[in-house]
Amino acid sequence: MTTARTSGGAVPRRGRRVAVVGVGYVGLPTAATLARLGHTVVCGDRDAERIAGLQRGEVPILEAGLEELVQDGLQSGRLNFVVGAATAARSAEFVFLCVPTPERADGSADLSYVEAVAEEISPHLAPGVIVVNKSTVPVGSTTVVERVLGRSDVTVVSNPEFLREGTAVQDSLHPDRLVVGADDADAAAEVGELFGGTGAPLIVTDATTAETIKYASNAFLATKLSFVNAIARLCEALGADVRDLLLGLGYDRRIGFDYLRPGPGWGGSCLPKDTAALLHIAESAGYDFQLLRGVINGNDEQVDSVVDKVVGLVGGSADGRTIGVWGLTFKANTDDRRSSPAVDVAQRLAGLGSVVQAYDPTVAPSAVRGSALAYQPAAAEGTPADLVGLTLCADAYEACRGAAALVVLTEWDEFRWVDFDKARDLMAQPIVIDARNLFDPAAMRRAGFTYRGVGRR
Repeated sequence: MTTARTSGGAVPRRGRRVAVVGVGYVGLPTAATLARLGHTVVCGDRDAERIAGLQRGEVPILEAGLEELVQDGLQSGRLNFVVGAATAARSAEFVFLCVPTPERADGSADLSYVEAVAEEISPHLAPGVIVVNKSTVPVGSTTVVERVLGRSDVTVVSNPEFLREGTAVQDSLHPDRLVVGADDADAAAEVGELFGGTGAPLIVTDATTAETIKYASNAFLATKLSFVNAIARLCEALGADVRDLLLGLGYDRRIGFDYLRPGPGWGGSCLPKDTAALLHIAESAGYDFQLLRGVINGNDEQVDSVVDKVVGLVGGSADGRTIGVWGLTFKANTDDRRSSPAVDVAQRLAGLGSVVQAYDPTVAPSAVRGSALAYQPAAAEGTPADLVGLTLCADAYEACRGAAALVVLTEWDEFRWVDFDKARDLMAQPIVIDARNLFDPAAMRRAGFTYRGVGRR
């Protein structure tokens, strides 16, 4: 086991041959960044249609700057896409595993995709290859991959990602730190050297610690969000204003402003899955992690509080009421709806008998067949499961038509520039529940709305 140390980051000796397996929210930014840093990168994925699109420079996910980074890699000849993990790995010196590790029912991470890829690439790896676990994996996964590979001449290293959706390119090119975990210090240093051009601090430790750092980081961020959401609910009870409170809190340099933004709850592909996984890891180790359990429960309570606020403002029952919803992704500037609190709120309202008219810039009604207000996903074949039961709208105004209340659930910037006189006139009742605190309460009330934010007066 090595001792954790930090370094300013080495400059890579030369371009290396890298394979990246998986072209999703982690794999694609990682591959494009490595190509920008001068390495020759081959991405493999089993989705032939997605690979064909990427070969044409078509990026299938919404991520600022990613399309330009991918196209730059293609034009330079340093970034290529192929069908299949084995094809990508054949000539590589490094193979990054960037495949999903979804949450199981008990909160543990499902390693079946990681194991399947390891089994697929094993016969095709050259001696001396370094396999890098980039996916978020449970403690001990490095050993699992080593066992599945069954190759004593191949080294497995943990290199957790810390990418935020919406800013993944920036986070890849300018990371806060690089964490590499391995029993082989030389292999860990080589992986760190791949990213030497970023100049980020390098932390070298053992694989178990590296894997735990990832979970601990996301659990801490989730704790900040659950705390600030609870403080916002306290402000409502006291008659205080959370915006002013957070100014007083965030200027403390020990705390800072990051993740001090109340909302309808936290979601996405990382925080819910990783907090549940860390809780499962703790329980498996015999530790009662009550604090983390409270963080998770607090997030559920925040979603409940938004739904309760809507129900209370429309008269105590949502049954038969039309509710407008702005935003379905878990946050702005991404098309990711995984574990989205916005979807959760919308679906809970639909479950109470509401007609939920939802608009999100990344969810076009035509994408799931049908047109704005006439579209009922429950009757349409091929509708994404999380959208079944919602009425998808073509724009923000259509979501307001005939609505007893409007709920703002994702902080898309375009919502700030809506003509609120027009929106108000389209609504049956001028009620706005702003779960992202996008708007000024006084201005909304002057415009004729009954307005409720989160922790706002």
